[in-house]
Amino acid sequence: MKILFFFIIFGFSFITDAYPIPKDGKATFDVIRKNKIIGSTNTFFEKEDENLIVTTIVDIKVKLLFISAYEFYQESIETWKHGEFVKFKGHTDFEDKREYFIDGKDSEKNFLAKGMDGELQLDKNILPLNFLNKEILKESEIFDMQKGIVRKIQVKQLENEIITLNKQQINVEKYLFNASKNPKDLGPFAEYTLWYAENDELVKFKFTNPKDKKEIITQRNNW
Repeated sequence: MKILFFFIIFGFSFITDAYPIPKDGKATFDVIRKNKIIGSTNTFFEKEDENLIVTTIVDIKVKLLFISAYEFYQESIETWKHGEFVKFKGHTDFEDKREYFIDGKDSEKNFLAKGMDGELQLDKNILPLNFLNKEILKESEIFDMQKGIVRKIQVKQLENEIITLNKQQINVEKYLFNASKNPKDLGPFAEYTLWYAENDELVKFKFTNPKDKKEIITQRNNW
C-alpha cells in the first residue's frame, strides 16, 4: 500500500472507453480482515492535456501484539490517451522482501513491458489488471501490474444482488474472477469476487488468503 497523495479532478467527459470515473476524481477503499481495517486501496484520476493519469496506492499492515506480521505496498501509475492504455510505471513491495519495479509503454506494434519475467513484448491492446476498470472482465489476458507479467483470466457473472454499503442499499452486478498462476508465484492466484454498481463503478471485492484462509474484503468508503 502507499503514501497518499491526492488529485481531485472534475470533468472527464473527454475520456471514453476507459474508467468510470467518480465525480470527485477518486475512489477510496478500506481493506478489512477479521472485521478490522488493515489498510487502504486508493485510486486518483488526473487530467494532463489529452491524457488521463490513474494512480493507485495500496497500503496494508497487519499487526499482532503490536508487532508487524504482514505488510504489502503497491503504487502504480497508468497513462491513458483517448481511452487507450499507453504507459505504465509501478512499484510493489511484498511482505517476504520480494520487490518489483515495473514499467511499460506503447510502441508502434506492441506494448513493451519490464517486470518479474524481464522484458516482454505484449499485445498493443493489453489492459492493466485494475478491478476499477470493468472492461477487463471482457479480456482473456491481462497485464498484472504487481509483477509486470501477463496472466490468462476467467470471469463468471453471478446473479445480481442488493448490498448495503455505508448504510446505503446498492444494486450491483457480481462476478467471480480467476487468473493463471505464474511459475515464479509463491502460491495460487486467489479467486476474487467483484461487485459493480449500476454505473459500472467498483464498490467492493474480496478474496480468501490462501495462507491463513482468512477473508480479505476491500470496500468503498467514499460512496
